[in-house]
This record gives sequence, C-alpha cells and structure tokens, in this order.
Amino acid sequence: MRNKKTRLQLIVKLIKNNCVGSQDELAHLLATNGYVVTQATLSRDLKTLKATKVATDMGGYMYIIPDSNDLQDSMLSKGMSYSSYSVHAGSFVSLQFSGHMAVIKTRNGYASGLAYDIDMSRTPEILGTIAGADTVFAVMREDVDRKDAVKIFSRFLPMILDEGEE
Repeated sequence: MRNKKTRLQLIVKLIKNNCVGSQDELAHLLATNGYVVTQATLSRDLKTLKATKVATDMGGYMYIIPDSNDLQDSMLSKGMSYSSYSVHAGSFVSLQFSGHMAVIKTRNGYASGLAYDIDMSRTPEILGTIAGADTVFAVMREDVDRKDAVKIFSRFLPMILDEGEE
C-alpha cells in the first residue's frame, strides 16, 4: 500500500490538472493511478488538503485546492473551461466605485467565490475584499485610478472596456 503523503500529492495533481466535480470522479482517477480508496478516506484527504468546490461556467462544480494560484493557468493550458473569468461570467451584475473602494454586485450567492478569487490572485493593487451574499467590497491602494482598477477587475469579470471609461 502506498503512503498517505504520496496519495495527497497525487490528489493535488489530479485536481490541478482535471476538472474533478465529485468524489466518485476523483476516486476513479486515483484508482487508475493505483490508489484504491474508500469514500471516507477520500473525504478525509480532501478535508486535509482544504479542498473546496467552486461553480464552473457550465453549471457544474469542480474541486480546487486553496493557494493553488496556478490552477487557472493549468486548466486553460489543457483546454478546459475553468477560469476565474468564466466562473463569474453569469454571476456578475455591476461594478461601481466610491473613493478607493470597488463595489461589485453579483447574483445572490456568488460574491464569496468572487472575493476568494480576487484575494487569491494576490494583486498588489487590491488591499483586500469583504463579501456578502451578492456584494463584494474591494479596497484599492490609494494610487490606483479607476481606469486601472477596471483593467484589474476585467481579469475576473466579464466587462466591456470602453476606451473612454474612467
């Protein structure tokens, strides 16, 4: 039997390189790599890794591992549909500014996922976020103007950037 550390490393690799939407899918991928595990073991492993599910652009879900900022690039390089932009495309409502704060409105239930993605991007121009059910408050550094802020948020949100937008 292979050790837990190696199994956890494989789980991280599988989650980073595949759009895994359920424990059954993950168990099957593990089995094809020589790791037959029970649902209880897999559940404990996912908890150990602090894996969470996020909504995909196709209405399903997929596991992510916190602090795995390379997930988006990995998925895109493999031609898969996950990206922060596409996950939030159907949930975005509006973006407005008040001073150095951006107020992002989403459909109900989507704000926390968006705030998480913004925070995990570790964008230096964004000091932090606070999320409610349908609103994200993002505090911008003082030297960031609105035009630059719109460009930053366009990485996460489906916005049309007008040349004259301020």
